[in-house]
Formats: sequence, structure tokens, C-alpha cells
Amino acid sequence: MASLQNSLLVVDSSKDGWKVQEHLKGLNPNSLALDSKNSRAYCGTFDNGLWKTDDNGHTWNETSLKTSGYNIMSLATSSMEKGEKGFDKLFVGMEPSIIYSSIDGGATWKKIDEFNKLPSASTWSFPPRPWTHHVRWIETDVNNKEYIFAAIEAGALIKSNDGGKSWIDKVKDGPYDTHTLRTHKKAPQRLYSAAGDGYFESTDYGNTWYSTNKGLGTHTYLYGIAVNSDNPHNIIVSAASNAWKSHAIQDLETFVYRRDSSVENQVWTLSDDGLPESKGTVISILQANPRIKDEFYCLNNRGLYCSKDSAISWNKLDIHWSKEYCLQHPWALAISE
Repeated sequence: MASLQNSLLVVDSSKDGWKVQEHLKGLNPNSLALDSKNSRAYCGTFDNGLWKTDDNGHTWNETSLKTSGYNIMSLATSSMEKGEKGFDKLFVGMEPSIIYSSIDGGATWKKIDEFNKLPSASTWSFPPRPWTHHVRWIETDVNNKEYIFAAIEAGALIKSNDGGKSWIDKVKDGPYDTHTLRTHKKAPQRLYSAAGDGYFESTDYGNTWYSTNKGLGTHTYLYGIAVNSDNPHNIIVSAASNAWKSHAIQDLETFVYRRDSSVENQVWTLSDDGLPESKGTVISILQANPRIKDEFYCLNNRGLYCSKDSAISWNKLDIHWSKEYCLQHPWALAISE
């Protein structure tokens, strides 16, 4: 599933090739999350509520979540924690910054907002809308169901060690503006952060951080990140020199970089073989295939791309890509297991 600025695309493979269905047109879809139970998935919109599907995206229905006064900015599910009827626990991040959670597939909701009492909260502000801030990303740890990480845009990466009951503030030398955060089944306690202030990594659940930007040059505004499902050292990021070059349709210049365990001193190298030219390309959304090692997907305004060799080379999926999509910002990508 691919969320563009004005459309949700459901892309399925078949013996006859790739098939695309368009849904939620004009509803500003901006976030996606998959439930490990059957065919359930969720799509958040900026100002039109939370939607769900139970048939692999063929039909969509609005959930009971009331979002008046708030806009959905991020979604996450935790397969580590099952709620009623076997559904994954669901988290919905909002603007202004609060989180809603559900353990019954979105039928009932619990509000989480204790983190707004953290000392750093008074400094949180989103530059394009400086009067507010939002939960840009929620990462539920794949190794510990009690650990939740929330990236506040902009100002802090915070965490909870008890399922969201209490929160720990940002730490010194940690990322300020995390856009995407990952955890990995084969690397317990390791956090990967693609941030507006560069690439950050932690090996102790965010108690301490180090930044490794060698090879990125001036392209240290990072947005997307994905980690090989079989190799926690094989990482790709989407990058640009600044936010304007990443998101402003009239002056785009973006890149994808890769890193793996065979690269000495953890140097990033360009991953552009098969991807569109950097100029005119909105910063990419990245995902690893959770079932197939070395397979990555890359979504931008030029199309949807796949790599099967750990992001050394890419091929564009043969799907219909209208001129309208070329002018839209991609927001989210989800690869079904």
C-alpha cells in the first residue's frame, strides 16, 4: 500500500502482473499500519479521520476514532501485544501531540498524553506551523512489547518503558528531529533514526546515541529509513541538503544512500542505479520486505521501485503512474507480510 498526497494506492502482484486500486481520493491519506491478524490494515488522514480495511485494501470504512480538533500524523501497530479478538495493539499519533491507543481493532480508544508534561515539551514546535507540534513517528519495539518510542516534530525523541503509562524525555546528543525510527528483531536495543539533523544510532534503547554521517556530504537532512529484514547492518536512507529540497515541488533534489557490514568505517554510498534522477524527485519513503531478505521498496513522486540485491540496484514496478501522481508528495508505504 502506498499513500500519496491525495490518494491511497493498493498494489497487488498477480500472474498477470501488478494491479493497482485507488482509494480515499481527496481525503489526504498520510500514514499506514498493518495488523498481523489476517487482512486488517489502517490508513490515517490529515483531516478526515482514521480508516480501516479487512480485505487487503479492497474496501475501506471509517473507524470510531473522533479526531475533531486534531489531525492524524502517524500510525503503528504492535504484534508483540495482542488485544481483544487477537488484534495488534494500535497507536495513533496526532497534531497537536497526543496518542490514542486501541486493543480491539479501533472500536474503543484510550488517550495517551502524559508525555506533554516532559521538561522539553515547552520547546516543541513544527517549523511550517510553529504554533503547534505533532507525533511524527511511533515505533513499537519488535523485541519488547513494553517499549514505545515517539518522535515529536520537532524537538524530541521520547520513550516509554511501560507501554505508554510513563515517559522518559530526550537525552543529550540524541536526534532532535527524527522523521523515521526503526527497531530490528535481530538487533535488540538498537535504534535507527533518520532525522532532519542527520543519521543517529543507539545500541542501548536510546540512553546514548552516536551519529554517523560519513559519505552523506551535505545531504544530512534524512527522512526515510529501512533496514534489511535479515541483516541489521544493511541500511538505506533517503536524504537531501535541506527540507526545502526534500518537499518543495518546485525545487526538489533528493537521494538514496545505503550502508552495509561490508563497508569499512560505516561509510554511506549512493544507491541510485535504477532510481529516477535526483532533481525533481520528492524525498523517498522506504521499506524493507519483512519476509524476503535483501528486498527493499522505494516510493516517490516518480513511481514505486524495488531492489532485490540489498539496494545496490533498483527496478521500477510496471504499474500505471499518472501525471497527477508525479505532482503529489508520498507519505507512507506498507509492505504486507
